[in-house]
Amino acid sequence: MQYQGVLTKMETEIGTPIQYYLVFESDFINVNQLLNKTVNIQFVGYQCLACGENKKIYRQGYCYDDFYNQPQVGDWIMRPELSTAHLGVEDRDLEYEKKVQLQPHIVYLANSSNVKVGVTRKSQVPTRWIDQGAHKAIEIVETPNRYLAGITEVALKNHVADKTNWRKMLKNEVEDGDLTEYRERIKDFIPDEVKDYYIASNKETTIDFPVIEYPTKLKSLNLEKTPEYSGVLKGIKGQYLIFEDDTVFNVRNNEGYVVQLTIL
Repeated sequence: MQYQGVLTKMETEIGTPIQYYLVFESDFINVNQLLNKTVNIQFVGYQCLACGENKKIYRQGYCYDDFYNQPQVGDWIMRPELSTAHLGVEDRDLEYEKKVQLQPHIVYLANSSNVKVGVTRKSQVPTRWIDQGAHKAIEIVETPNRYLAGITEVALKNHVADKTNWRKMLKNEVEDGDLTEYRERIKDFIPDEVKDYYIASNKETTIDFPVIEYPTKLKSLNLEKTPEYSGVLKGIKGQYLIFEDDTVFNVRNNEGYVVQLTIL
C-alpha cells in the first residue's frame, strides 16, 4: 500500500487504546493498523499549510513569511497570557483572535513524564492531553477566556513544571503522582481573579496509548537529513511514531512536509 500527502498533526479518537489517524487529501489512514508492519517514509517536498506553496517549512507547518503573518501562530498561542482579544486589541487578526481566545479555556495538570501545568481550549479536552502523551490529566480551572487561563498558568509555573520531558515520555519513564492531591496542593496559588473558576469535583482522566514496545534509546528521524527511512512500527504516543530500532518520528514537528508512505 502506498500513500502520499502533506503531514499534519494526527487526528485522534478516544478508545482503549487511543485510535490515531493520518489525514491526507485523498487518504485516511488508521495508524493503529500499521503496528508491527514495516513503514517506509520518503520525503517528497514541502507544502506550506497557509500558502500551499513548495517553500521550505520554517516552523509549525508554515513557510517563513506565513509564520510571521498568520494569526494561528501568534505569540499568544504559545503564551496565552499575551492574549488581548478580551480588550478588543488586535495582534494579527482580531476576528480570528476573538473566535479562539474568547471561549472557555481549561488550565490542567497532566503527567506524561512528570506533573506539568498547561492550558487548552475546553473544546480540545482531552485531545491536547493525548497530543502531549499524558497518561493522566485533571482539570484545575475553567475560565471564560484565554487570558485568564494564561495568567493562571504563569502563576502556577512557579510551583509545578510547565514542560514535558519528551524523552522520558517516549521511554515511559513516568514519575507517577496523585493529580487530585497535586491540584489541592497548588490551588492557593491561583490568581485572585480566577479563584471563582476553580474546579473541585473533576476526577483524573486516564489515557491508554497503542504501544507494543517502548524504546530504550531514542533516535529522532529528521527528514531533511534522512529523506528515506524504513522501520517496523511499534507504538504511537503523543504525536510520535515509535519504531523497533528506537527511531522516533514527531509527526507534528513535520507538518507541511510532503511524504510518501509505503506499507510493506
